[in-house]
Amino acid sequence: MWDVCTLLPILILAMKSIEIFAGAGGLGMGAHRAGFEPVLMLEWDRWCCSTLRHNFSNSITLKTPQPTIIEDDVCNIDFALYEGQVDFVSGGPPCQPFSLGGKHRAYADTRDMFPQAIRAIEQVKPKAFMFENVKGLTRASFSSYYEYIKLRLEYPSLSRNSDESWIDHLSRLEEQKTSGNHSDLHYNVVARVINAANYGVPQKRERIFFVGFRSDLGIDWHFPEEEYSKDALEWTKATGEYWELMKVPFSERSPATHKPVSGSLLFKKPWITVRQALEGLPDAEQDPKGATEFLNHQFQPGARSYAGHTGSPLDEPAKTLKAGVHGVPGGENMLRRPDGSVRYFSVRESARLQTFPDNFCFHGAWSEAMRQLGNAVPVSLAEKIARNIREALTISASA
Repeated sequence: MWDVCTLLPILILAMKSIEIFAGAGGLGMGAHRAGFEPVLMLEWDRWCCSTLRHNFSNSITLKTPQPTIIEDDVCNIDFALYEGQVDFVSGGPPCQPFSLGGKHRAYADTRDMFPQAIRAIEQVKPKAFMFENVKGLTRASFSSYYEYIKLRLEYPSLSRNSDESWIDHLSRLEEQKTSGNHSDLHYNVVARVINAANYGVPQKRERIFFVGFRSDLGIDWHFPEEEYSKDALEWTKATGEYWELMKVPFSERSPATHKPVSGSLLFKKPWITVRQALEGLPDAEQDPKGATEFLNHQFQPGARSYAGHTGSPLDEPAKTLKAGVHGVPGGENMLRRPDGSVRYFSVRESARLQTFPDNFCFHGAWSEAMRQLGNAVPVSLAEKIARNIREALTISASA
């Protein structure tokens, strides 16, 4: 528990951040809510940049001066301009090279932007960084490249030579690590696959997060503890507490999917469900007039259920929202009603599932907005991790 003397410097110490591969700004907004002041947001996609410009110039959304928003390829940016001026760098390098739905080309894929993320770290030399990517990066077939990425993040100054393969570079990085020589820029890096539902996001979304602290700061850190669990949700269903809380009629109540383990319930909150996340939003299909009172809340026709695409049931966290790189944005981006019928989530409903505030406006057509949301980091999850990082940095600075 933090006392007043500990919290005071956390509240007043200004810390600046840069967001690269910003997308629609989920990770950047989470970092801002955690107390970082964004000075630069970089994204190449025009619709994402339009979304960023609208929301990060909005005094309701942003409590600090507006960041510079650059619409450009990351390869064209000289990050050395920010050396010594930025405490924290974050971003989500494109995930298609490692996605289960992609071509799985990893280092052979020109969309692999981890080398550019590492270049940003080398040039800015921030006190800490956080990068997010798909769980697919941890698959056995990518194991060597996963280790390569992690070591590159630890030793960003140990660059790859022009005539050197990444495998040879990996060997050189391994030698550097085992030598114990940390005279150059060095980060202590941890990585963990996180299920967003275990952190209070109404979505079963598994992603890997890399967090690093500059080694000269001497910071001891670990990922924040999980506070939510499936077992706790199942227990509230079994006791009827959940159904009564949500005023669900008996005809719509589903049986518990498994017997909860009582010992796992002691310090956990129930997973947050789709029904809870959408509470207060009118159904855009059944009440189109009421839906107009909310941003981006229009009914999208054409949803259908088929093998592997059955939608998200109301009384569980949603399945992972997808960006839809292969056509219709995520055939799973649907709500499944208790009677088995399905409809697409509206953009606003999807934003709720990604924990964006209701005043956050997404630009572009439904398919474009859903792509932005499918690629986004849940705001509240980003905030929890970034807040932990900021507190560690503040304590280090105050020591």
